[in-house]
Amino acid sequence: MCAENGMPEPASIALLGVGTFGLAGRFLRRKYQQAKPWVDRIGAAVLLVLFAPLIGVCALATKLTSRGPVFYKQKRVGQHGRLFTMLKLRTMIRGAEDQCGPAWAKGEHDPRVTPVGRVLRKVHFDELPQLVNVLRGEMSLIGPRPERPFFVDRFKEVIGDYEKRLAVKPGITGLAQIRSGYDCTIHDVRRKLRLDLLYIRRMCWWVDIVIATRTIGKLVRGSIGREQ
Repeated sequence: MCAENGMPEPASIALLGVGTFGLAGRFLRRKYQQAKPWVDRIGAAVLLVLFAPLIGVCALATKLTSRGPVFYKQKRVGQHGRLFTMLKLRTMIRGAEDQCGPAWAKGEHDPRVTPVGRVLRKVHFDELPQLVNVLRGEMSLIGPRPERPFFVDRFKEVIGDYEKRLAVKPGITGLAQIRSGYDCTIHDVRRKLRLDLLYIRRMCWWVDIVIATRTIGKLVRGSIGREQ
């Protein structure tokens, strides 16, 4: 509305300002989402160069202390339900799930985890080979955790909104990953799903920077033995 002198009222100006900022925010989020695949690939390439010596040391320690391949390959569910082969440094004994099939992690004292693997998991260095998946376009640096097909099918049956987290590429780190540990119950899955969907709704450059910063902090705390 306009005042008697023909000028817009302050309330109208405020509403126009809020609407303009909202449109600008949506525009910037959309542009960032379009650019994110390139941001991911460039970031992954840089990180692979920086972390190559560390990956080599971790691979050597894995090879010298337990039998089996250094790298672990496993089918995971990606964006829109597409399957891909995820790479990790092996942290469990060879054939850990041959007898029992897919199973959740059993906490800090999981007998299937090797001594070196326990350290790698604590500082999350076992995740570094997933940078290759980012370069391939199968994953993002930041997004929901990639899950196995067995569990995705199971969770879709009991959690109505679970499939919505597949709208974006899975990530090496993400909001749910920095806020929660390994899944042990359906309650854990539901809590992480709420965080994943919150991230998808608010995904933008600033949110990704905050998650990346907190991931670095978590890695540092883990490397010096503090509680995560």
